[in-house]
Amino acid sequence: MSKQINRVTPASLVIALGIIYGDIGTSPLYVLNAIINGRVVSDLLILGSLSCIIWTLTLQTTIKYVWLTLKADNKGEGGIFSLYALVRRQKRWLVLPAMIGGAALLADGMITPPISVTSAIEGLRQLPTLDYIPQETIVYIVLGIMVVLFFLQQFGTQSIGKLFGPIMFIWFAMIAMLGSSHLVDDLQIFKALSPVYAIELLTIYPKGFWLLGAVFLCTTGAEALYSDLGHVGRSNIRVSWIYVKTCLVLNYLGQGAWLLHTHMGQIFDTSNSNVFYSIMPAWFLIPGILIATAAAIIASQALISGSFTLISEASRLNLWPKFRISYPTEQKGQLYIPAINFMLFIGCCGITLYFRSSSHMEAAYGLAITLCMLATSILFANYLISRRARSGFIYLYLTVYLIIEFSFLFANLEKFPHGGFVTLIVGGALSMIMYVWFRSRKIKNRYVEFVRMENYLPQIQELSNDRTVPKFTTHLMYMTSANNPKEIEHKIIYSILNKKPKRADIYWFVHIDTLDDPYTAEYSVEHIIPNDIIRVEFRLGFRIEPKINLMFRKVVEDLVKNKEVNITSRYESLERNNVVGDFQIIVMEKYLSQDNELPFVERIIMKLYFWLKELSLSEERGFGLDPSNVTIEKFPLIVSPLPDLNLKRVGES
Repeated sequence: MSKQINRVTPASLVIALGIIYGDIGTSPLYVLNAIINGRVVSDLLILGSLSCIIWTLTLQTTIKYVWLTLKADNKGEGGIFSLYALVRRQKRWLVLPAMIGGAALLADGMITPPISVTSAIEGLRQLPTLDYIPQETIVYIVLGIMVVLFFLQQFGTQSIGKLFGPIMFIWFAMIAMLGSSHLVDDLQIFKALSPVYAIELLTIYPKGFWLLGAVFLCTTGAEALYSDLGHVGRSNIRVSWIYVKTCLVLNYLGQGAWLLHTHMGQIFDTSNSNVFYSIMPAWFLIPGILIATAAAIIASQALISGSFTLISEASRLNLWPKFRISYPTEQKGQLYIPAINFMLFIGCCGITLYFRSSSHMEAAYGLAITLCMLATSILFANYLISRRARSGFIYLYLTVYLIIEFSFLFANLEKFPHGGFVTLIVGGALSMIMYVWFRSRKIKNRYVEFVRMENYLPQIQELSNDRTVPKFTTHLMYMTSANNPKEIEHKIIYSILNKKPKRADIYWFVHIDTLDDPYTAEYSVEHIIPNDIIRVEFRLGFRIEPKINLMFRKVVEDLVKNKEVNITSRYESLERNNVVGDFQIIVMEKYLSQDNELPFVERIIMKLYFWLKELSLSEERGFGLDPSNVTIEKFPLIVSPLPDLNLKRVGES
């Protein structure tokens, strides 16, 4: 897979443009607007800001992500959860930055579509005939685009996805030409290539350090760039980034030169004008707005698709509740999660209605994603440790990027009262869901009782041959969480022997092991008692959906073909006619027993867990089982039994 997608061809580079660069590519629509908002245009402000933008794109996007972090591919896949899967066995606490980073990336997915699309649509104000267009109209147009965009998710993007690359190629060519056409407005703009002006802005310009919060918007798409590694491969990203960065820098320089030439010493009113559209010739405004809107929609699509993949990975790594996943097209990696689509839709519409204008969104944007970048830095440093990189290089990496990203974080904290709290609240809620789901599993596992299988084999065999007990089914299957094939949960033994004796001809115990690499799909079979008790272990990558019904059927077919098992019904009349025996699956559904005495925090976590469980997929649907063959058995989860009751009998015997 890696060799195929890493081939660099003109077609693969165009595809990369459509998939990878939507978020970072549309940043010229709003970055310089956010910087100069309410400030007097001056040499130091413009040259310093552009120097900060250029060196942020160089240090943060080019060196950290395109050069370094892309090396941390997990069998060709990227993203914060792929990176976490590579290092999670090193230190247990690494799950915390993974959860925070994943939640922050999801929160970013809620604000990127509104700010990109709103910035594009606000270009209508640059048209002489529409300069009076009310903000309500723009909000309605943006909401209309959101409704259509999220409605179309269920159908996939295979048919129109082929247009994304060419449209983004046109977008980048357009912004490069627009910027280049204004470079001669003020040739001193090339001084911005020197980092000296960035340092002067941060140290000399009044409150210059806080401008980093706006500068940071130029690199917010870097994390999404890493997440999409598996779609196009490292080589295509690195080669196409040369073109993308060149186009971005030319456009930023052109915007800066135009500002110095036309608005020196003046305040540029960003509430009614946009620097990006101001550098367009009047005759080109309508096609320019259309291309910008198309690019913004493609950027939104990339973030939405990335959110689906992110949740799918988190669910397989036991960091998120299981939700229904559908596959609208045959295109590899494309999936659709209705619950997440609805959540993102409500979030995007809510942010659009709350902030209304792109200038207000700029004031809130970026705070959450800085946390994601910090989390990636911590996880990548541990990846370097696992690859035995030189300790000096690891310390240098951590020092440089923790200083840069904490600087961005502190500068972005100024946005908190201006709306940054919205994305932090959203990100905090999402990370809390991940923490509750992860922590509750640890609490449950502390009290799961495993027993030695060998101690119960004679009893199970005896039950299987006891014709005085009505036969429950020919083939009885249980899902087991026991990693050791010689062990089994006590609750399963209790279900077979005690609760209601379940006589069957063959008992199947199925275990799923989620692996750290993405696409492994293999199984092994252990005949504990041939043709009587069989254990099947599936080893699945964290991107493989556990369609156990289909997978188990394939395993049985292979075993029958190899004459390792006889699945013919043992009922005499059916056996004579070679009728295949019936299969029944027992799903053990937990509930929180009243007989518990948990610490306060753990009690809250478990209550939240069972509430989330009500909203998520049931066990049988989560494992992809056929409901017609499933029997649900409820059993109490007594995670902390009450002490013996001090109860005395009174009265005559």
